[in-house]
Amino acid sequence: MSDNQGMSRRGFVRNSALLGGLAALGAGLPGTAAAATTSSTSAVPRAGARSAAGTVEIPNRYGKPFSVDDDELFIFAVNFKPFELGGDDEGREATRYFDTVFGDAIRAKFPAVKIKYATWDYPIRYEDIAKAGRVPDLIIEDPRTRIDRDLEPLGWVQDMTSMVQQAGIDLSALNQGSVELVKSRSDGGLYGVPVFIDEHVLLYNKLIFDKFGVRYPRVGSTYDDIYKTAKTLTRNDGIDHYKGFMQHPDNYLALNQLGLYPFVPGSSEQPAPEDVKVNLTSVEWKRVADNMYRFLSLPGNTFTTVDDFFKGDMSFPGHVAMAVHTLSKLNAYALNDLYIEEDDIEDYTEWAKSVKIGVTSMPVLSRGSTAIYQPNARAAFIPPQSAHKENSLEIIKYLVSEEIQTRISSYGVKAVLPTDAVMNAFGRALPQLQGIDTSAVYWGDNAVVKDYQNTEYWDIPLYKVFRQHVLIDGMDVASSLQVAEQVDIPNYIKAQAAAGLTW
Repeated sequence: MSDNQGMSRRGFVRNSALLGGLAALGAGLPGTAAAATTSSTSAVPRAGARSAAGTVEIPNRYGKPFSVDDDELFIFAVNFKPFELGGDDEGREATRYFDTVFGDAIRAKFPAVKIKYATWDYPIRYEDIAKAGRVPDLIIEDPRTRIDRDLEPLGWVQDMTSMVQQAGIDLSALNQGSVELVKSRSDGGLYGVPVFIDEHVLLYNKLIFDKFGVRYPRVGSTYDDIYKTAKTLTRNDGIDHYKGFMQHPDNYLALNQLGLYPFVPGSSEQPAPEDVKVNLTSVEWKRVADNMYRFLSLPGNTFTTVDDFFKGDMSFPGHVAMAVHTLSKLNAYALNDLYIEEDDIEDYTEWAKSVKIGVTSMPVLSRGSTAIYQPNARAAFIPPQSAHKENSLEIIKYLVSEEIQTRISSYGVKAVLPTDAVMNAFGRALPQLQGIDTSAVYWGDNAVVKDYQNTEYWDIPLYKVFRQHVLIDGMDVASSLQVAEQVDIPNYIKAQAAAGLTW
């Protein structure tokens, strides 16, 4: 469930790709131990062709030569759109963002370590790596959905609790919402370490506010405040129609600001599919859903995509007053080429003429609250098959140090180490942000997921609640939550289980 971060080679659903990788699973890698994971679906990829020189070739759909040497520490970064930019069939490597923000600093810090880097999906995908049998040594991934969809089925996770302690990584110093998010997907352990957050903020178009003489939204604004403003700015002006507010309803539920977890705790971290229970009809869930319903029901404010803030599906750019969106999108809209596909720069530059960006914190549920979304985090994982575990762990320790967390923050994403130096560095490496007040980026507290013990995460179809039952079926909130809880989700879990999947 992404915030529609643009089309790419992976724009079509990845499920078929993952199934191809699962089909290739077989015997363990030569000279490596079986996956030390508690996952009931774990498996170890079979070995691929290895040259006498200790090089593994990884064939791929693009026919691009790609190989990893035994003495190279292989880093694979996934599910963060900027990682993918710059790679296409003309031969450009999708390494620009990683090298600029992470890779160059890692190589400088560890000059004796040979780094090999790639991102999904150019030129390789998970199933290509699985078939070749050269498991990454360090994976940067979305822990919220992809531990269970990708990493666990491949057997590429292990409980890193003792490793983290051995390395002296102080988890208590990191963003606690991110730490608990990883733990909530780790079957009672800790499969990874959070590294950064593509935080959600409230973007607003100052041109629309100025046109109609409306005060800009402020830090700590409530949804009640924003709803009043949205009603005022959802309006016609001659032939122009303006929408007041866009927020992705799926992410709103999944990352909800009360830390609600849809699964009911049971007696096991790995319940049988038929024992997985969900609760979407509690008073708290209904409170969250009711809050969103009024925005979706506002005449003229029809939800399409949060990308409409810039252009998206709208006929004309710059006709949405406010949108809850990610920092990576803020950077793209500010015309930073690290965050825009080269082929899109001309369009973005034209659309930007209709938008003067303002940034503040996303709305809170009640006055005085500081709870923003659960973190849209990316974490670092060391698969148990890694032949370079010690160096990989040292790199992770470096990635959460103040030195590189300051660097990460300076390139326009939210770091997980919230020291003054790190927070004050936000956006300093990006000239395009210098004219935009980004002081609200670190405001608030990421909601902490709760009551996840003795559960198993399934990537359930929460989109049914709003985008199907409310926007298409015309249901009220109570009915949509009930149907999702009692019909949609149980049927989904049954279908996934019948297909041999656990997500």
